[in-house]
Amino acid sequence: MAKQTILGRIAQLLKANVNALIDAAEDPQVMLDQLVRDFDNNIADAEQAIAQTIGNLRMAEQDYDEDVAAAKDWGQKAAAASAKADELRAAGDTANADKFDNLAKVALGRQIDAENEAKAAEPSIATQRDAVEKLKAGLNAMKEKRQDLVSKRDELVARAKTAQAQNQVADALQSINVMDPSSDLGRFEDKVRRQEALAQGKQELAASSLDAQFESLDRDEDEAEVEARLAALKTGSAPKAIAG
Repeated sequence: MAKQTILGRIAQLLKANVNALIDAAEDPQVMLDQLVRDFDNNIADAEQAIAQTIGNLRMAEQDYDEDVAAAKDWGQKAAAASAKADELRAAGDTANADKFDNLAKVALGRQIDAENEAKAAEPSIATQRDAVEKLKAGLNAMKEKRQDLVSKRDELVARAKTAQAQNQVADALQSINVMDPSSDLGRFEDKVRRQEALAQGKQELAASSLDAQFESLDRDEDEAEVEARLAALKTGSAPKAIAG
């Protein structure tokens, strides 16, 4: 995957407005979970792209160093050949002097080629170094935002569960209103009160009936005493009245 594409995807994720996404989501937790997975996938892609870019950069730097070293080596060879040519020419050996001058020219040509290759590689190396730094910075920023996203997701999930529990408790409390006579509990209380009143009425009724029986018994005893005294009067054996 091209590093430009990775940089574009990193930038898109970093610009994402999480709050707006949450507001627009039908299920925020599902949306946040998916967003975390997107970050994980892009972080993995970015790490692979960075590793590849760094690998290419190191190869380019190695080639550049080799070209610089080669240019230096060919320069030393050219200098040595030129010095040898001067020495031979001073000794009168013109043929061999020309031979070494030609070798010096060949070495100088090789030096120029190596220098040109190194010089041509410098812009590419600079571009790759800049890309590596941008990718590293984007990767670090994406990891930080992912962590913030995970923390926010966990906080929102905990808050959602708390709110759900609070709503359930509130609904339960609202459905059980002990002061409402129309509620099941109120109707049950009325039924209990009616049963208690009925029991009290039966008790009072039973007590009233018992009192009436005792009053009837007392009346029967008084009548019997009257009859006994009347019989005594007739036979002349009536008891004397109690002195006052």
